[in-house]
Amino acid sequence: MNNAHHYEVDLTWTNDRKGTISSPVLNSSIEVATPPEFPKGIPGIWSPEHLLVAAVNSCYMTTFLAIAENSKLDFVSLDCKAVGLLEQPEGKYMVTTVLLKPVLVITDEHQAERAMRVLEKTEKACLISNSIKSTVKLDAIVKVAHH
Repeated sequence: MNNAHHYEVDLTWTNDRKGTISSPVLNSSIEVATPPEFPKGIPGIWSPEHLLVAAVNSCYMTTFLAIAENSKLDFVSLDCKAVGLLEQPEGKYMVTTVLLKPVLVITDEHQAERAMRVLEKTEKACLISNSIKSTVKLDAIVKVAHH
């Protein structure tokens, strides 16, 4: 069985430091630009740096949903803030660290420890995190919703 998958993304430069990314299998496109921290960067538009951090964060969510379902973990909500740190450790820019800060709300306080294990397992299983050189750190919180 072949487990290879292909994900095609097309880019068209529009003007200045902007372009549009799209995929033939998706219904929407995303405007992208050089971030404002760089010369001629444009504020308010998704940058490659934002998209990299978003890829890690959204992969964390989709991986969590699969693991939580397989583990039969009931939860009320999941919110996750992700922060990427761009540095020049060896004279070249790179995102050295992505910090994931998931907040998982559950209803059964007896499941808090198991919920934390699922969050930790998710970080290790995320294929995007496993595909990049950046260090991905987890600072997870499990909250119990009281009725």
